[in-house]
Amino acid sequence: MFQKRDLSAKKELMIVQHLVARGIRDEAVLRAMREVPREAFVAEGMEAFAYEDSPLPIQEGQTISQPYIVAFMTEALELSPSDRVLEIGTGSGYAAAILSRVVGEVHTVERIGFLAQQAAVRLREHHFDNVIVHEGDGTLGWPEAAPYDAVVVTAGAPEVPESLMRQLALNGRLVIPVGDAQHYQTLVRVRRETETRFLREELCAVRFVPLIGREGW
Repeated sequence: MFQKRDLSAKKELMIVQHLVARGIRDEAVLRAMREVPREAFVAEGMEAFAYEDSPLPIQEGQTISQPYIVAFMTEALELSPSDRVLEIGTGSGYAAAILSRVVGEVHTVERIGFLAQQAAVRLREHHFDNVIVHEGDGTLGWPEAAPYDAVVVTAGAPEVPESLMRQLALNGRLVIPVGDAQHYQTLVRVRRETETRFLREELCAVRFVPLIGREGW
């Protein structure tokens, strides 16, 4: 049986050893990683492993990403407190919870209905009230609430979906894993410089589950 005080010590160790020591510097991101209880988002029985720096399985064959990758992707979005963010791939809701502590509003889209429903309940129970969960094809984004200051995708795409690029505000940032193989990608940041010009840069190698949908796999 895990103890909350043990998890608190493990969380701080994870933040120091796996986030700060590996280059995470954004104070808002580090604060969010401290505030959000990852144990509330892992599968039942996995709470004791919540602060190991590794992905963990959740329902429907999906995963909750390792803490470092969540922190790295959040930092790469270059967020401000007033930003509106679109997340593709809600999963357990953990990354959306982290984002919610950094920005003003988060829209998150999940294609698997059961996961979307469970994440919405979990986020509501833990008072992440500025997160709106949608069920749908995340490769198409969520145009009803566009444009977004930032978009983050937590699954690997064969290429950057055009729909997500179109939903970026001017100077908006999109962070997404892209690659020809379904389980090995390069994390890419796309910045919308003008209505028609986008700047693309590669950040690091990553491994994500495939992004399924009309503009994905």
